[in-house]
Amino acid sequence: MAETPVHSFAPGGRRRHRKAKQSGTGVRRAVVLALALPVTSAALAGPSAFAAEKGIGTTAKGTSAARTLDADDQQMVTNLEARVVDRRLGSTVSGVVLDSGTDTTLWDHNGATALMPASNTKLATATAALTVLGPDHRFTTRVVYGNGTLTVIGGGDRTLTSADLAELANTAVAGLKAAGLTSVKVAVDDSLFGEPTLAAGWNSGYYPDSVAPVRALVVDGHGVQDTSIDAGQVFARQLTAAGVTVDGAVTRAEAGPHDVPVARHRSAPLSDIVHTMIKVSDNNIAETLLRMTALGADRPATFEAGTEVVRQVLSLRYGVSLKNFEIHDGSGLSRANRIPAATLAEILELLTESRYSATLSSILDGLPVSGEAGSTLGPEWGRFDDVNSKCAVGKVHAKTGTLTGAIALSGLTQGKDGKWKVFSFIENGSTADPGEIKDAMDGLAATVNGCWA
Repeated sequence: MAETPVHSFAPGGRRRHRKAKQSGTGVRRAVVLALALPVTSAALAGPSAFAAEKGIGTTAKGTSAARTLDADDQQMVTNLEARVVDRRLGSTVSGVVLDSGTDTTLWDHNGATALMPASNTKLATATAALTVLGPDHRFTTRVVYGNGTLTVIGGGDRTLTSADLAELANTAVAGLKAAGLTSVKVAVDDSLFGEPTLAAGWNSGYYPDSVAPVRALVVDGHGVQDTSIDAGQVFARQLTAAGVTVDGAVTRAEAGPHDVPVARHRSAPLSDIVHTMIKVSDNNIAETLLRMTALGADRPATFEAGTEVVRQVLSLRYGVSLKNFEIHDGSGLSRANRIPAATLAEILELLTESRYSATLSSILDGLPVSGEAGSTLGPEWGRFDDVNSKCAVGKVHAKTGTLTGAIALSGLTQGKDGKWKVFSFIENGSTADPGEIKDAMDGLAATVNGCWA
C-alpha cells in the first residue's frame, strides 16, 4: 500500500487558542476525574497547559466580528455556503473549517450538532490509545507449557500473522524435542478480554463480517466467530507439520501460574498499527485498541470502560470539548454514536501542534490521501474522481466514515492561500446514492483546498 506522510506539514509551536469560561462545577468535576484516574496512566493525571488554555470552539459568526477574512477565505466560505445545501447531502448536514495557524474558526454550519460520525470515531480511539499506551507500545503473544499442554496466550495483538505463529511453534517444537516430548495438547488463553459482546448501537449482523467478536487472540485478521480457537487450530497444525503430535482438539483454558514460558512474539509498535487502522479504517483493530487502552488505564477491557477513557483523554489531557459527544465503541459501527463536526475538528487540530507530534503523528501520517490507491480515499472507492473534486487529488488528507444513513469526511488540506485548514463534514439521513453523497463531500474538501474555486 502506498503511503503518503504529510512531510510538508510543519505548523510550528504553540499557538493562540479559543478560550471559554469554566464554571466552578466544571473545574471540580475535572479535578475529581483526574484524581480518579490510575497512577499508572500518567498521561491522564490532569489537564495539560494546552487544556487549560483551550476551550469550546467559537463559531464563524462569533469570530467574524473579531477578524476579517482575507479574500481567499471569504471566497471559500461563500462557496461552502452555496455547496453545503447540495441536495445530495440532504437536510441534516454539519461542517466546520478551522485555520490551523491562527486557531480561528473560518466557517461553521451546524458544527455543534451531534451526528452519527461512522468511522470518524476512530480518530478519538486512536488519540486515546497513543496517549495512554504510547506510540512505542507493543503487544505480546506468549506460549507457555504445563501439564502436557502448550497454551497460546493472547495479548491483544490484532496484527498477529500465521508466520508469527509459525515462529512461536518452531521455538516450542525445539523445546519439546530437547525435552524428549513428541506429543502435546494445545489450549488458548484469551482471558485478557471478557466474553465478546455487542456494543450499544450494533446489531448481530455485524458479526463476523464487519467486525469479529473482540477477543485477545486472532491470526491473520480472520473474520470468524471465535478467533482464539481459530488461532489455536492454526498453531496446532503448525506443530503437527513440524513433527509433534497434537492430542485432541484445541481448548480454551487459562494458563497455570507455574507454566513455563516457551516463546513470545511482540507486535510492531502501536504507531504502525494505528497508521494501518486509520489508512484502511480497520474496525477490528479499533475495537481491540479500545480494550487495550482501557487496560492501559487500569480499567476493565469493556466497551464502557474504553469509551470512558477516551473521553477522559480528550477532555483532561487535550481540552477537547465533549459537549454533545457520545460514543459506545471504538470503530464507529455503533449507530448510537454522536459526535459534532466541531469536536472532530478539535481532535484533528491536535495533529497540527508540534508538541503532540511525538505521540500523535501516526494518525496524521495514516490519514488517507485523496486519490491514494489502497486507502479509503482511493480510486477503487470512487473518491475525488468527478469534475469538481479531481483537482484535489493528492492534496487532501482525511478520515472517511460510512454507514447506512451516515457519511463523514474530516481532515486537513492546504487552502488556496497556502495555509493549512482543518475541516469536518458529516451528513445523516440523505436518501441520495452513497456514491453521489461522497462526491458532494469530496467537493466540499476541494472547496476548502481552493482548487474548486
